[in-house]
Amino acid sequence: MADEYEHVNKSKLKLRVESDIKKKHSKKSKKKSKDKTKMQIVLEDARKSEQGQRQTTTPPNQPYGRVLTKAEEAFKKMQEKKEHKRIVEKAQMTHKQRVEQFN
Repeated sequence: MADEYEHVNKSKLKLRVESDIKKKHSKKSKKKSKDKTKMQIVLEDARKSEQGQRQTTTPPNQPYGRVLTKAEEAFKKMQEKKEHKRIVEKAQMTHKQRVEQFN
């Protein structure tokens, strides 16, 4: 049993203080602005080409992106109706009237 505690550190706990121990921060290398401008030019060209492809591939009468199913459209309409109904009900009574009704 005594063997288990032979290697225990019996000294006081030393608290770290900023002045005693400071981590050395490595300096980050700064990228040159030339690289940034080149990347921006390349990105702009890519965006323009993508937009050109999108315009040529999609007909103007069809919406771009995901099209909702009939069930999803019905669900959204019902949600909007319910929300509109709640708004109308809250707008009918002032706060004072609601408090009086509650009491």
